[in-house]
Amino acid sequence: MIFRWIYLPPLLIYLSAGVSGLTNIVGIFFLKDYLNLSAAFIASIGFWAGIPWALKMPFGFLVDKFWDKKNYLVLIGAAIIFISILIMFLLISERTTMEAYLSSEAWFILSSILTPIGYVIQDVVADAMTVEAVESKNTNLNKNKISKRDEHMLVQLYGRFSIILGSLLVGLLNIYMFSDIKDVGNKGMLAAYASIYFIALFIPLLSISGVILSSIFRNNFALKISSHNKTSNLDLKIFWGSIFFVFFAITFGSLKFPFSQEFVLITSLALIYVLMKYLVKPLSKEKKFTIVGTAIIVFVYRAIPGPGSGLTWFEIDVLKFDQSFISYLSLNAAIITLLGLLVFRRVIIQTKLSKLFIYLSLISGLLYLPNLFMYYGLHHITSSLTNGIVDAKFIAFINTAVESPLGQIAMIPLLGWIAKNAPLKYKATFFAVFASFTNLALSARELFTKYLNKLFIIKRKVIDQNSQVIIENADYSRLDELLICIVIITILVPITAIILVQSSKYNSKE
Repeated sequence: MIFRWIYLPPLLIYLSAGVSGLTNIVGIFFLKDYLNLSAAFIASIGFWAGIPWALKMPFGFLVDKFWDKKNYLVLIGAAIIFISILIMFLLISERTTMEAYLSSEAWFILSSILTPIGYVIQDVVADAMTVEAVESKNTNLNKNKISKRDEHMLVQLYGRFSIILGSLLVGLLNIYMFSDIKDVGNKGMLAAYASIYFIALFIPLLSISGVILSSIFRNNFALKISSHNKTSNLDLKIFWGSIFFVFFAITFGSLKFPFSQEFVLITSLALIYVLMKYLVKPLSKEKKFTIVGTAIIVFVYRAIPGPGSGLTWFEIDVLKFDQSFISYLSLNAAIITLLGLLVFRRVIIQTKLSKLFIYLSLISGLLYLPNLFMYYGLHHITSSLTNGIVDAKFIAFINTAVESPLGQIAMIPLLGWIAKNAPLKYKATFFAVFASFTNLALSARELFTKYLNKLFIIKRKVIDQNSQVIIENADYSRLDELLICIVIITILVPITAIILVQSSKYNSKE
């Protein structure tokens, strides 16, 4: 494996995205204990929070059009991220003052939507910078003898490394911050939460440092992508099509009418399909069929629903997983994922996507079984047989270790393929359109998760923080049905889709 310093600017922006997970654990417990939102509504928030990723398309075009000004977009993204974190910091530390203007739930929703907007702006620039790092014509960069395909894959591997390294760092910090959480009262816990959000206010500095390094490299090495990359040749129809898509998503996303989410999702997919069709127009017919097949496989896999917040609430309330243990799980996940990417890097690069996603679907479905068994009390039996060693926390620790690398393993060949096929003058736009398509799959995932949470209703205990009166009692009686349904869907749906695609003219050869 090689490393060139020119890889560093986008990797710092990716690192910022990884470190953003610093507030995840606080968000889980603050949401559970202090906000009265149902599991279905939380999944609904996840759907709308995924829509801003569609902004990657017009931003991608603007990055291509004004390549020399791309750093300003990163600064704008950093400012939006700072505001979103500041909202949560003030909501925890000055809740009474904040509620004088909006309800706590409204502030939480606003922050949840602002955060992805900031990161999507930065992400579109970082994606294009990875193409720049590989395609640069400057000879002062001491390029190693490595094919462009392999180097694109390598840079994307480094990108995943950066994101996971960020997760590893915040896992360590969370362990430190929550080490004595059992010994503090309610006020002390809120103070710890506020401290973590205060530290998170400095996260945008990472991406800003990437901008600074990018300027230094450009000035010192006269970095350029291609002499024929004339921005005047960019077709404005792509930009206006992207703007229409964003306008459409925001307009109809803000309207409340029956099946509004479904309408936005289906129409968004249709609009992105038009843009994708335009971008791949120069490719051969066979290549176009392969792209369609690959896109279907990736979309189906990423759209498979999850259990939602109900499983996490069960782990907290019934299995007694506290903030400290969940921090250890996060740290364990980051370490195992890093090791998994190292061990399986050759498999990731060389295995066909269709075969890879069959393996991932099988493993993903089977990894829900330990949660199902613990719902039925398996951990009590294993604990009694092993003198308390193989208890619920031990099972969760091992399960997380096996599960952790799966998502990143699935992303690397996909991102490498996008980078390899991106036209130089549309590098950011190509990345943005295809990434927006795959991110819409995550919105579909949240939508399907909402359906399942409405079918199998899970409730956690809700207590009024002022009167300490129980507003709603916990009810996990249907969690096992939810998990069984997810196991079946996770295994059967993607594999069936892959078999159908591979048997058609859209056979994915990637």
